[in-house]
Amino acid sequence: MTSRKPATARPGGNARKPENNAYVLDHQVGFILRQVSQRHAVIFDELIGEGVTPTQWAALSKLQEIGPTSQKLLGRLTSMDAATIKGVVLRLGKRHLVETSPDPNDARQLIVRLTEQGRRLTKKLTPRAAAISQVTMAPLTPDEQARLIAILTKLR
Repeated sequence: MTSRKPATARPGGNARKPENNAYVLDHQVGFILRQVSQRHAVIFDELIGEGVTPTQWAALSKLQEIGPTSQKLLGRLTSMDAATIKGVVLRLGKRHLVETSPDPNDARQLIVRLTEQGRRLTKKLTPRAAAISQVTMAPLTPDEQARLIAILTKLR
């Protein structure tokens, strides 16, 4: 007889033991990743402040890391499709955190760079962003944290 983790209670309060080899949502990687992502999003919203969204933070921090780059490459490096990165850059531009200019080598491309205000905000938010990761990973030991990052990196 195999020992199984008890099934999570369903809405209405009736927990039921799954049948052998049954698909149990609570044990599926996608479902667990979504729950962890939702938890992380709440932590992000509580700690980052300044009205910055996760996608905006990704763009700001990547620009801080690599310097001016094409909007297209910024989208690739931050895992955003063309429409999403265009909207992110537009919103950051309206806040005077980034500026764009035509690429001198390819007029079809836009170069995105942090403004001075964008650099100051990114510098201010970097410790908060690090704290978000620390809070998200707090239930894990340092060794578990390193292993989790290695495993997730392998999966992406």
